[in-house]
Amino acid sequence: MRILVFNAGSSSLKFGVFDLGAATAQIFKGSFERFRDGGCNFRFQGEAGDDSGTAPHGDLAAAIGAVPEALAEWGVGDLDAVGHRIAHGGPDFSGPAKLDDASLPRIEALTPLAPLHNPANLEAVRVAMETWPDLPQVGVFDTAFHLSNPARATTYAVPEAWREAGLRRYGFHGTSHKYVAHRAAEEMGQELTDLRIISVHLGNGASVCAVNFGRSMDSSMGLTPLEGLVMGTRSGDVDPGAFGFLARQLGLGIEEIEAALYSESGLKGLTGSSDMRDVEDRAAAGDRTAQLAINLYAYRVRKYIGAYAAAMGGVDAVVFTGGIGENSASMRRRICDGFDFMGLHLDHDRNQAVTLEGRAAPQIQAYGSRVAVIVTETAEQLQIAREVAAHLAHPAPEARQIPVAVSGRHVHLSSEAVDALFGEGYELTPGKPLRQPGNWAAEERVTLEGPKGRLERVAILGPLRKRTQIEVSRTDSFALGIDAPVRDSGALDGTPKVRLIGPAGHFDTDGLIVAARHIHTNPEDAAAMGLEDGAFVDVRISNGVRDLVFDRTLIRVQDGAFTEMHIDTDEANAAGLGAEGEGALIEQSATVAGE
Repeated sequence: MRILVFNAGSSSLKFGVFDLGAATAQIFKGSFERFRDGGCNFRFQGEAGDDSGTAPHGDLAAAIGAVPEALAEWGVGDLDAVGHRIAHGGPDFSGPAKLDDASLPRIEALTPLAPLHNPANLEAVRVAMETWPDLPQVGVFDTAFHLSNPARATTYAVPEAWREAGLRRYGFHGTSHKYVAHRAAEEMGQELTDLRIISVHLGNGASVCAVNFGRSMDSSMGLTPLEGLVMGTRSGDVDPGAFGFLARQLGLGIEEIEAALYSESGLKGLTGSSDMRDVEDRAAAGDRTAQLAINLYAYRVRKYIGAYAAAMGGVDAVVFTGGIGENSASMRRRICDGFDFMGLHLDHDRNQAVTLEGRAAPQIQAYGSRVAVIVTETAEQLQIAREVAAHLAHPAPEARQIPVAVSGRHVHLSSEAVDALFGEGYELTPGKPLRQPGNWAAEERVTLEGPKGRLERVAILGPLRKRTQIEVSRTDSFALGIDAPVRDSGALDGTPKVRLIGPAGHFDTDGLIVAARHIHTNPEDAAAMGLEDGAFVDVRISNGVRDLVFDRTLIRVQDGAFTEMHIDTDEANAAGLGAEGEGALIEQSATVAGE
């Protein structure tokens, strides 16, 4: 499949053409930049070489209109689809989406959330639809990767009316963070779903993302791309009280303040230059404002890395990308120094000798470092092309209802736990068989004890596992007084400890989780519904009174599995369900974990 990808900004157009088949190759790369006086700069790179210069295109629409001619001149044809980077997808666009008369107005309504980005993205879409009317146009959203963030990461502590109006944290650079995390896992030779990664995207725009076992858990950007790190021209974190202060002291209006925070702040506000290379050169020459800017920049990044390591209960890799992250060895050093306490040790020589040709992802940590430090180029256009191809290749699912089972609190015990709770050599008594073949509920029960309270007569599910896992609801975790994370079954590293009590004694163990909702299915049913193992889907549950959509529901495909969705008691209460019910897949492309 050959896909043309657009990344349109207010003052530039970047595009590329990718062949995705048995191997993935970028066969053309182009850009139009610095629109002014009826012209712009261009650069093209293809199999025949490179070319650059000026072109008579005075704006974004003219540049997009010139792309077909440029592709023809370079012998690039036979396109199958056009993919577009869309900055803000709001709360609803959780994956790639077809761009048409139904979706475009919904995206346009999100313009107040990304006033500098979405209008340019949509302009590219409209011109591309006119230029290639017979090709499918697909949008890939910067915010989609972060929709897995939990409510405690996305919610602002503001009045309810504000939150109902849409005030919440979204996060950006999602396509970059997703690619970088996947590339880091590939470099480390591990599954992304087994890793805790902090992705550090440092460019003119900058953000940090906590990727917890394959999912974005938090991001430094918020409602808009203003929040978080110091950037080229954007302020990053600022006390909201600054608006009132500046209105009273300087007589500035909201629009003036907002414009200055976007365009006159960050490195530019501190030094007069938004280019880190200039700032570093001036700092080395003794410019104290430049020195302050560098220290402030690195300090803010270090704070977020430390915060996200704490939030995830540890970190396996810190990955640098973006123009500054890829090219500034001194900035990487400033950021990483001081993390010895968490086992991160940078190697000076490796850090100085980074080369990124061929999409390399060199590791630059010292030998013996517990935390990997990786540098890699981001490849947002490649990631967009992959997601567009997956979206278009995804078969239309067969419409069928999925049984929904409500899982009450329960434990899966190891043999060590059984011995401690019931006595050496004790064997559990299989009781009621469960729908999943080979699984059963034991006759025995245990008690869970936390710092706040106890949960009595908790079910034990068999057979035994190598590692004890305790599954509770969010409400149960408050009853225990322990913050249990939402995790996929088996992802137990870094989970909190809880005490299990049985007739023969107690057993203190980690493994306490709120199980992420999921659907068990078999290969035959999965094929019929167009599902893949590890994919995420949205499921609508109707109870006759109201509908509730459960997003990002994990698909688990296993031979012989009974097809059913598992949710916990809190989720069942929210949906108005009893012990069981039915749900239906919402038609959309599934997103595979770690892609």
